[in-house]
Amino acid sequence: MLIDGRQMHIQIKKGDIGRYVILPGDPARCEKIARYFDEPQQLAQNREYTLWTGSLDGVPVAVCSTGIGGPSAAIAMEELVECGADTFIRVGTSGGIVDEVKGGDIVIATSAIRQEGTSREYLPIEFPAAASFDIVLALKQAAEKLGYPHHVGVVQSKDSFYGEIRPALMPIADELTAKWKAWKAAGALTSEMESAALMIVAQVLHVRCGAVLNVLWNADNDDAPAIPPDAAERGVRAAVEAIRILIREDRAKA
Repeated sequence: MLIDGRQMHIQIKKGDIGRYVILPGDPARCEKIARYFDEPQQLAQNREYTLWTGSLDGVPVAVCSTGIGGPSAAIAMEELVECGADTFIRVGTSGGIVDEVKGGDIVIATSAIRQEGTSREYLPIEFPAAASFDIVLALKQAAEKLGYPHHVGVVQSKDSFYGEIRPALMPIADELTAKWKAWKAAGALTSEMESAALMIVAQVLHVRCGAVLNVLWNADNDDAPAIPPDAAERGVRAAVEAIRILIREDRAKA
């Protein structure tokens, strides 16, 4: 929806950005991510949406924050697509589920458990929230090149942060605990709040979307090792390198 020619929430217009966009949750991270771009500049800031642009290998790129959770993330993607973007990589933080996922690792999502509400207003729950294969592959190649400990697989997306952190205090504690045990038994890697919604919106809009998640801790492992100092940057660097890979591949296809 346009107001004075600009998108209502992200406050930019068609042509302001290129096709490649990194999506962190935290607005404060946008400037830090934009430092990896050539000639970065802030383009807009409104509500939870901060947007910077720049270039990688001579191609326009952008970073736009989404805030916390699916509703605001979906709005960001809807409006970014209206402005010309078609390739998205979510970069976020998460808590490991299976024991082998530790603080300092990164997780590359192949798909996301839809334990949230936003995606249900786009597609029935039977439709899977799946990442675009070429983005998954680019992120894996990037993680290998950078030498980061990484895992590739299913993640869990939920709406309630504290429903994960302290489920025993919730009236539906039994349900939350039973589902967590099911996700873990099935091998879900890590828990976060936006990937499922973004993947489903991307599917509906016929654009590409993937996610790389920095693991801050393992939710069930009190003996997790100390987090490396650069842990919060690992997902960002992997996303930037993955976009470079995608740019090369897209150029070769053109």
